Amino acid sequence: MANIGRYNTLTVLEKSDHGLYLDGGQHEKILMPTRYVTPEMTIGSEVECFVYNDSEDRLVATTETPHAQAGEFAYLEVVSVHPTAGAFLDWGLSKDLLLPYREQGDIHFTEGDGAVVAVYVDDYTNRVAASTRLHNYLQQEKPDYEVGDPVQVLIYGDSPLGFKAIIDKRYRGLLYYQETSDKLEPGDQFTGYIKKVHNDGKIDLRRDPSGYGRVDGVSQIILEKLEAAGGVLPFNDKSSPDDIRAAFDTSKKAFKQGLGRLYKQRLILITETGIQLVKE
Repeated sequence: MANIGRYNTLTVLEKSDHGLYLDGGQHEKILMPTRYVTPEMTIGSEVECFVYNDSEDRLVATTETPHAQAGEFAYLEVVSVHPTAGAFLDWGLSKDLLLPYREQGDIHFTEGDGAVVAVYVDDYTNRVAASTRLHNYLQQEKPDYEVGDPVQVLIYGDSPLGFKAIIDKRYRGLLYYQETSDKLEPGDQFTGYIKKVHNDGKIDLRRDPSGYGRVDGVSQIILEKLEAAGGVLPFNDKSSPDDIRAAFDTSKKAFKQGLGRLYKQRLILITETGIQLVKE
């Protein structure tokens, strides 16, 4: 069975003057227009294709690659606005993707704007469309990530704690402000790293694979020595200047500043007897 708005592997049933007809299961025959047909596509062969509605609402198959399929999220550009239908977005296919007015919330889009949207299939029309009501489409199950895994991050907003993100076009995450020195905006995309996966499926992110993206100078030296010592060192802000100089080759003032930065970023704990790395 062909899944609308998704990639499919479909069997070629027959040829026609307009292209190839593919087996769409309960959707019956689906046309792949001639411009997408290659010599390798013969009757009985299987074809990797994307299925969606053309401008006349007929199901068609294409070898073009959309920026996102149904169930995913993307940052797309508004290429035109219809007075009654909504905004049309460039999603990488020959037919633009509709963002209906009812799915825009309080946002007023104009040509040239960017929009972070969820791509979905309308239950009533079977048309692929877009929505800015992201929370209605975010995956709820706990994802199978390990700490440190690289992921694709799409920023879509902010909160008192950090930047709200979509991970790998599917999951929700949060990049805490202390994890980056950049001011991020909706639509910013980059490779991030898994810091923690909570039981409710929410994900904490790192901008840097080591988690120390904002750390440099004395702070970096402290972290490296902590890691080499198994996460615990007998130094803190009460240690003598001579002991600090001997261990870290820096002044006590610089050492205390480095500790302060690490503590604010929740990377270390300062105890009566020394310092230790925060365990994930």
